[in-house]
Amino acid sequence: MPKSKRDKKVSLTKTTKKGLQVKQTLIEELRKCVDTYKYLFVLSVQNMRNNKLKDVRNAWKHSRLFFGKNKVMSVALGKDPCDEYKDNLHKLSKCLVGEVGILFTNRTMKEVTKWFDEFKETDFARAGNKATYDLVLDAGPLEQFTHSMEPQLRQLGLPTTLKKGVVTLLSDYQVCKEGDTLTPEQARLLKLFGYQMADFKVTIKSMWVAETGEFKQFLVEDEKSEEKMEDDDDDDGESE
Repeated sequence: MPKSKRDKKVSLTKTTKKGLQVKQTLIEELRKCVDTYKYLFVLSVQNMRNNKLKDVRNAWKHSRLFFGKNKVMSVALGKDPCDEYKDNLHKLSKCLVGEVGILFTNRTMKEVTKWFDEFKETDFARAGNKATYDLVLDAGPLEQFTHSMEPQLRQLGLPTTLKKGVVTLLSDYQVCKEGDTLTPEQARLLKLFGYQMADFKVTIKSMWVAETGEFKQFLVEDEKSEEKMEDDDDDDGESE
């Protein structure tokens, strides 16, 4: 029987590490932006939502916005005075903790802070978020749901039944209390009933001025904040 042409052995020693090339490209792009733009801002994102982040990217098309791996971005800027790309960038590098991004822009500090202070969008909370108010559902018919939804609602904890084909809540039900850490079931119920408890907000943590090397910190780090700096925690992306 002739040997199949598809039966080819590939030596793993000949494969390339694409991840290393991606990281190197990101480092080069970041340093190029340091040389090009007047200001560098570290932005902290609360309740990350990709669709909301897209609005920010569209509003700042004239600048460059990076959301890459914190470790890689720290390497690009420099972690210590001895290896920083430019004066005082190592101070800004220390702010790359958690859900953060870097904005390179020629807009003034006043323009940047004003825009981000005013920008806030409400969205549905996810599991792990805090409930911002008490929510109690009143007993009675839930006509917004089709009869086929009743088993799902019951599975989420609601005391429901079908009465003449209408989903009915048998008794008052407290979905959450203010300050509760939401479970997946609570978060799902909030979304099904249309209650939004999460604010997508971008806060400026720090700034660096290219002309003078001045570093300014706006948001003081919480010493107990978790450092999400593992390779698999952040995206390898950037947006212009």
